[in-house]
Amino acid sequence: FADGFDAIFVGSGAGLPRFMNIPGENLGGVYSANEFLIRVNLMKGYLFPEYDTPIRIGKNVAVIGGGNVAMDSARCSLRLGAEKVYIVYRRSRDELPAREEEAENAEEEGIIFTLLTNPTKFVGDESGWVSGMECIKMELGEPDASGRRRPVEIEGSEFMMDIDTAIIAIGQTPNPLIQRTTEGLETTKWGTIIVNEETGAATKEGVYAGGDVVSGAATVILSLIHISEPTRPYYLVCRLL
Repeated sequence: FADGFDAIFVGSGAGLPRFMNIPGENLGGVYSANEFLIRVNLMKGYLFPEYDTPIRIGKNVAVIGGGNVAMDSARCSLRLGAEKVYIVYRRSRDELPAREEEAENAEEEGIIFTLLTNPTKFVGDESGWVSGMECIKMELGEPDASGRRRPVEIEGSEFMMDIDTAIIAIGQTPNPLIQRTTEGLETTKWGTIIVNEETGAATKEGVYAGGDVVSGAATVILSLIHISEPTRPYYLVCRLL
């Protein structure tokens, strides 16, 4: 506004990876799925040293999460030479957020599903690289706000997994920089910008927003749904871009 603009559209997306905030997440060999998949695919890490993008894959890889991104990370790890790759998910197979086809393909390729299990900390070796992951077994309780049964820790069920690579694939959120530095721009507890669903107007006058910074992390395919909503064509265009 200080530069003379009358209106501003925020379409900054939801590209900030979520972490578990448990001990050891800063150890070497612990990746976010964002970094891992970008280095492997976009930066051609799978062709190292032809492309200058080294990526370290150990023999035993744990991928934490149960969505499509977790399945992608697990299958990439196996193809990059890992001997065993585990999907570690705190709910049961029935609650997996990944598409059934993705989960079936992962199993067919040899991914090991370690369900009703949640990491509690990573442990490292003397060089600062991850060498193990402490987990606790879970059981399903009553449904939570999402409608899925809430995972509950089973007391005394802690155990160690021997791993040398971990990939955290538990979702993404909007980068909070714009929201935290813009007075009058209201957000949800998840950091998404609150807008008028009909106009896209945010709570700060002259500011509009759309895409994942409003809806939360989603897919390009989801944007196609808005083709059937003629009152929101601007939103479709922004999502596709």
